[in-house]
Amino acid sequence: MKLNTDINQISRTAFLTLQCHALDATSRNPILNDQSSLNTLAHLKSAVKDSDSALYQRITDDKVKANLVKHTVLRARQYDRYIRDFLDLYPDATVVNIGCGLDDRFRRVDNGRVRMYDLDLPDIMALRSQLFPPKERYEQIAQSVFEFDWIGRISGNHVILLAEGVFMYCEESDVRDLFRHLQARLVHPEIVFEVFNKKWLRGWRRRSMEVKMTKELKLDKETLFRFGISDSDEIEQWDQGYRLLGDWSYFDNLEGSLLAKLARNIDSLRKVQWTVRYRL
Repeated sequence: MKLNTDINQISRTAFLTLQCHALDATSRNPILNDQSSLNTLAHLKSAVKDSDSALYQRITDDKVKANLVKHTVLRARQYDRYIRDFLDLYPDATVVNIGCGLDDRFRRVDNGRVRMYDLDLPDIMALRSQLFPPKERYEQIAQSVFEFDWIGRISGNHVILLAEGVFMYCEESDVRDLFRHLQARLVHPEIVFEVFNKKWLRGWRRRSMEVKMTKELKLDKETLFRFGISDSDEIEQWDQGYRLLGDWSYFDNLEGSLLAKLARNIDSLRKVQWTVRYRL
């Protein structure tokens, strides 16, 4: 496989997510147990070993912090559960996986009837198409989520969209525009997406986030978060038709620590980076 390594910094966060899935899959007690991540990572290592030393070093570094691995795979498992719960109600539903990266989610959630679209930027999708070729009931869309013509390809009365680790990197105005287009062109779609607390976009909190992104995670400053909210129901204020259906935090499924038990009941801890589910 010949790999195009001209991939922007935000798209490269997909490699870190993939590493977390693979490290979990080889752990003693896996949470997500995404075995396909091992094959994907092996293909990538082979493809870039002699062509992109920086990327090779990035994807062979197995010293990813345990907390990041656990957060990433708990989040992925929860998003899979959102899909399965939706498919229990509507087996022929349509799923749109926004910012899909290199995750083989279709394999994990396929009920034999769902139609799924993976959507991401052209650079990462050019690579993805070599790893996961389109098949029956599974299609790929290579463009920005904010180029709204892709919505015309989505059909069905029951649509759920997921944006796992996406909108925090975007401008609020762009996210608002996207929601307006989804509401206008789809039949009351549901959307599950990760959010960030806007308090952490200012002052010492933002400086702390910059250190974590650039020093600990070895990511570029281009990957710093831009968009945040203060509470789960804030987006209901954007439009009278938007309805919060629920939220989820990493701490909700984190077992065994005193911090997790406390955080479930303390919003300032539970809602730093969390997930909300809306109907538009």
